[in-house]
Amino acid sequence: QVQLVESGGGLVQPGGSLRLSCAASGFTFSNYPMSWYRQVPGKERELVAFISSSGARTNYADSVRGRFTVSRDNAKNTVYLQMNNLKPEDTAVHSCSVKYLFRDYWGQGTQVTVSS
Repeated sequence: QVQLVESGGGLVQPGGSLRLSCAASGFTFSNYPMSWYRQVPGKERELVAFISSSGARTNYADSVRGRFTVSRDNAKNTVYLQMNNLKPEDTAVHSCSVKYLFRDYWGQGTQVTVSS
C-alpha cells in the first residue's frame, strides 16, 4: 500500500535552514507529482510546494517562494523540501502528499518549529 514517511523536522532559530525528506513506497514514484503541505492546529492545511513527476516543473506558495526549494530523486523514491531563511510563521507540521488512483495519501508529518 502507499506509504509516505517524512523526516528532517526540528527546532531551528529564525533565519536557519532545514531539509525535509519524504520517502515513498507502494506506487511507481517516478510517475506521480508530489506535494508538500503544512498545517497549524486550528487552521486549514496549506499547500507549500508542488513538483511534477519528472521534477521539471515546480510551484510554491507565495509565502515560501524564494526561500523553499522542492526537489526529488526518483531513483531513491524520495522528495525533499529545502527550507532556508526560516521564519516563526513557518512553524507547522509539514507533510508530503500524493494523489494515487484518485485518492489523496499523506504521511504522518514532521514538526518544524522556528523559534529563538
